Amino acid sequence: MKHGRWEYAERTNPGGGVMIIALTDDDKLLFVEQPRPAIDCMTIEMPAGLVGDVAMHADESAIEAAHRELTEETGYRAGRIDYLMSGPTSAGMSNEILAFVLARDLERVEDGGGDETEEIRVHEVPRHDVAHWLVDKLRAGYSIDPKIFAGLYMLEHSALFAR
Repeated sequence: MKHGRWEYAERTNPGGGVMIIALTDDDKLLFVEQPRPAIDCMTIEMPAGLVGDVAMHADESAIEAAHRELTEETGYRAGRIDYLMSGPTSAGMSNEILAFVLARDLERVEDGGGDETEEIRVHEVPRHDVAHWLVDKLRAGYSIDPKIFAGLYMLEHSALFAR
């Protein structure tokens, strides 16, 4: 799309995306590792997905999408998912809006790994080791999604975001 000299990408699904800060009962965070062809690199991300991207889920909320995506990607079902906030992923480049949610009371219900188009590996990382684990992955050549750090901040300050 173009607006004057400004060029930007327009996301066509009206629901935007959702990023899931998934915390197990034993204080581990869930991360997903997957190849991302757009950057030709393996990435480390928090579980995430698009809201309303599948016809049968076209009218779902960010919370409903988070439940669906968490199970699909990680194999965990959340007993509770709380909405934290929404905002642009890259306001200067895209109209995409991303909702951040906090998933708790997790129960392993299946293998996870994504759908037939995805190659996802799940990592359960003790919360107190997350910073070192992420730096180790960065040094090993992985691309680390910077939104992870926003998610970690929101986890530490989740009471500020409570409705």
